[in-house]
Amino acid sequence: MSSSEPGTAHDTDASALTRQLAESRQESDDLRAELEETNRGVVALYAELDAQAEQLKKATELKSRFLAYMSHEFRTPINAIRSITRILSDRMDGPLTAEQEKQVGFVETMASELAEMVDDLLDLAKIEAGRVEISPAWFEMVDLFSALRGMFRPVLGNPATALIFEEPEGLPKLYTDDRKLSQILRNFISNALKFTPEGEVRVTAMRVGDDRVRFSVADTGIGIAPEHHAAVFDDYSQVDSPVQKRLRGTGLGLSLSKQLATLLGGHVELESALGEGSTFSVTLPVQLRRRPGPEAQDAGNEQHAGQA
Repeated sequence: MSSSEPGTAHDTDASALTRQLAESRQESDDLRAELEETNRGVVALYAELDAQAEQLKKATELKSRFLAYMSHEFRTPINAIRSITRILSDRMDGPLTAEQEKQVGFVETMASELAEMVDDLLDLAKIEAGRVEISPAWFEMVDLFSALRGMFRPVLGNPATALIFEEPEGLPKLYTDDRKLSQILRNFISNALKFTPEGEVRVTAMRVGDDRVRFSVADTGIGIAPEHHAAVFDDYSQVDSPVQKRLRGTGLGLSLSKQLATLLGGHVELESALGEGSTFSVTLPVQLRRRPGPEAQDAGNEQHAGQA
């Protein structure tokens, strides 16, 4: 009896081991089947994402083409309206009464605002389509400020608000696209003038470190509440306020400024407090090393979308 016990125990251990191996094999088969099912799901998900990405790309291209087409179509009648108002304002067809002069001025102002909206839409279409050309060149900042001063002098209609350019003394020449930088600053200045009923709008430039320059446009206007700061540079973003409701615009100027700054290798910033004014800034390299490629533009767009 005792001689058979070791064999019985051995058989029992072998049987238990066989069951464990069978169970492990079954678990392995189950895991393999589950993994294969998961892989098939992942492949299907990637295929769906690729299809959606392609649809989104086509929709974006279609939107850009539509914006570009409509912008060009609007330019012709707008230019005609502005030409006629200039003829009337210059009294080329005879004198105007005080009321007629007021009405012509109103039409001219509305036409100019509409032209700015069309330009914003056209610029947005170019950026989204990746067709923005960056043309860097060396220039003096004092020349940039002088050109901006000349642009805004004829349109300063509010004597209660002063536009001040601080002379950029001791700053180096810049190697970047001066037209794109001018466009950024024009958007900042126009925005500041809109929301500063009285006081001043001050434009400055200062060196930041050894290789960067910061341009700032500070105003003493109505300011922006902290909860609205993140959305200010979003497409079509407009802060909900009584003053904003009286003003017209697409809400694209600041968004375009942000995207243009990214193309120039820089970034934009906002400092503001409600009732205390705002400071919009753009910081750029003194020398644009290279033209940002499509991946840099895509990164700028992703960052832009992430702040929505």
